Amino acid sequence: MTAAARRVAVVGGGWAGLAAAVELAGAGIEVTLYEMAAQLGGRARRVDAGGLALDNGQHILIGAYGATLQTMRRVGVDVDTALLRTPLRLVGPNGHGLAMPPGRPAPAFVRAVWGHRGWRRRDRLALLGAAAGWALRGFTCADDLSVAQLCRTLPPRVRVELIDPLCVAALNTPADAASAAVFLRVLRDALFSGPGSADLLLPRRSLSDLLPEPAARWLENAGAGMYLGRRVERIEAAEPGWRVDGDPCDAVVLATTAAEAARLAAPIDAAWAARAAALRHEPIVTVYARGDGAPLPTPMLTLPADPADDRDPAQFVFDLAALCGVDARLAFVASGAAAWVARGTEATVAATVEQARRQLGIAVEPLRCFTEKRATFACVPGLLRPAATIAPGLIAAGDYVEGPYPATLEGAVRSGISAAQAAQKRFRDAKSWPGVRTWT
Repeated sequence: MTAAARRVAVVGGGWAGLAAAVELAGAGIEVTLYEMAAQLGGRARRVDAGGLALDNGQHILIGAYGATLQTMRRVGVDVDTALLRTPLRLVGPNGHGLAMPPGRPAPAFVRAVWGHRGWRRRDRLALLGAAAGWALRGFTCADDLSVAQLCRTLPPRVRVELIDPLCVAALNTPADAASAAVFLRVLRDALFSGPGSADLLLPRRSLSDLLPEPAARWLENAGAGMYLGRRVERIEAAEPGWRVDGDPCDAVVLATTAAEAARLAAPIDAAWAARAAALRHEPIVTVYARGDGAPLPTPMLTLPADPADDRDPAQFVFDLAALCGVDARLAFVASGAAAWVARGTEATVAATVEQARRQLGIAVEPLRCFTEKRATFACVPGLLRPAATIAPGLIAAGDYVEGPYPATLEGAVRSGISAAQAAQKRFRDAKSWPGVRTWT
């Protein structure tokens, strides 16, 4: 193979790796993808569990996820049918909560706050005043500030009913430990990225149907090579390129988990590997259950929390019967769930069943509990994340890589696309690639 036909190895077949592979293959670059699991998708995929096809966690998107939506469309997904688009609603079982009307996000947010039926006038004014201040400061703040510190002057009811669930949904980190700077960046993009940017996009299909499987078909048609169930053991420099388990390539996109990337990068850049390995993680627990047939008022509800009472695991519940057409199935999601992981699966499931009875007034039969112990990195103030470039031609991709976003699907996809573009830029740099060579 001559240098005219560039070859890139993508190690990792989650959403970051798939986005990188699609971007590279679309540019005419030969792609070989390695995935250690038996299927693609990473932490956002379908799992066959005891005869049930369930996602390994319940994810949502928002309208501001431009890179994710564009990649889905590129591989042939009809996002208008695959996702239910609704204005942002963080509403509880009693019907109270933030319910944004359609339209431009910023004025819609103001109308939603002012129309909140469960808050007093001074609660609404306090939140609108704080939001105006954040906007005037460009949605920026000191890096060492937590979300709880940022919102300390807000009334307790506003913090408990809006800020806390919004923070744990966006950052998967409790407000007292979460980065205010990243939280404000998410708010900025949701409220000021144009019409529809704050909309909720709820999956109507399995997560595997949203990107992993369509991307696999697209890559196969593009001539990409894919190895599933293959764990890469070694990446090494082979000037002027690289070798992945002995296979030659011009560049490598390392799109594994942070821990796996640290293992592979350690012989190349020990400092980068140490930073990746040092990231703390937050778990997410999803309890799937069959309800008694009563539909929820909306496809997604926020479940009320009492700061003085830790008996309720889930912050959100999704009506999968309404979303996906499966019979009376619900998904209860507990984000930032370290305390419940410590209590164990049996205690978490039992508490979720009781929470459904007390807060929703329904009896549920638990079907399966998924615990992702390392679901996301802990998005804490002042966090130093690993850089995208490990070495010339070795580029990291993943939601944990240095960037402005928390650990979300959009963060992963953006990182994958950026890694692919960095590889292409290297190819265009004639000084880095003198002459023409042939692989042997």
